[in-house]
Amino acid sequence: MQIVRHPEATGRTSLLLIASVLAAVFSISFDAAAVETKKKATGDEPAKTAPKKKASPKSSSKSTGEDSNAAKAGAETKAKAKTTPPEEARKADIPAKDSPDEKAPRSGFAPNVSIAPEELVEYNAQPAAVKKLIEAGLALARQNLAYKFGSGDPANGGLDCSGFIYAVLREHGFTQVPRDSSGQYTWIRRTRAFRAVVSRKAESFELEELLPGDLLFWTGTYATANDPPISHVMLYLGTEKSTRSKVMIGSSEGRTYRGQKRNGVSVFDFVMPRAAAEGEQKAVFVGYGRIPGLRE
Repeated sequence: MQIVRHPEATGRTSLLLIASVLAAVFSISFDAAAVETKKKATGDEPAKTAPKKKASPKSSSKSTGEDSNAAKAGAETKAKAKTTPPEEARKADIPAKDSPDEKAPRSGFAPNVSIAPEELVEYNAQPAAVKKLIEAGLALARQNLAYKFGSGDPANGGLDCSGFIYAVLREHGFTQVPRDSSGQYTWIRRTRAFRAVVSRKAESFELEELLPGDLLFWTGTYATANDPPISHVMLYLGTEKSTRSKVMIGSSEGRTYRGQKRNGVSVFDFVMPRAAAEGEQKAVFVGYGRIPGLRE
């Protein structure tokens, strides 16, 4: 049997079919939009990273320079903060003293030197008056006084050899001490407390009676019209513990300590004079003597 469809019914059917398709499409679009909205609300979508801007060479150079300067300034600030103590710490800070105590050098010379009295082998066994004399001499050496010919006063900024002996003895009540080395030699000779030395060797038996606080005398260190012609004097200190060498103190323009020339008031090596070269002024060590009244 053949079924004949009415044209109007067929049109309605087509319309219904189209309507169903459109409804399905709208439903899918709605669901997709809902899912999109949910992702944004819950943060399920990863954040988008903005593209990096390429800095221009000029800008980059400037930035690097500023960073470098900032880093340098920061490092300097940290270093300053680390190395600079508070004001209270600076006031309480007392620099450690080396032994020997060296002062600023003069042109062509090593620094002047002082040592602690306890660095002398014989110091502790000495009478109180000798100890005080040694301490006073070493204290003058710490003042960085120059060799100054004709000066017997530390206030002048320097002393000559006999000026050192004059100043340190008068400070301890020896008001009768003469001012120059020739007079000091005569002063000691008159008390019969002098020991002559003819030998040129430091190990000579003639030095066996040498004691800390004795005065040492030379001739020929420079031309002089004095009579007796004594031209140089020093104060004997004793034996240095660290070197086992004999040392003395006074003022000189070129004597040595540990082999280096010094200028001014300092500790010096006590050594016998070397042989003079042809035409050179010949220095001769003539002996030593007790300071009158020092050991009484």
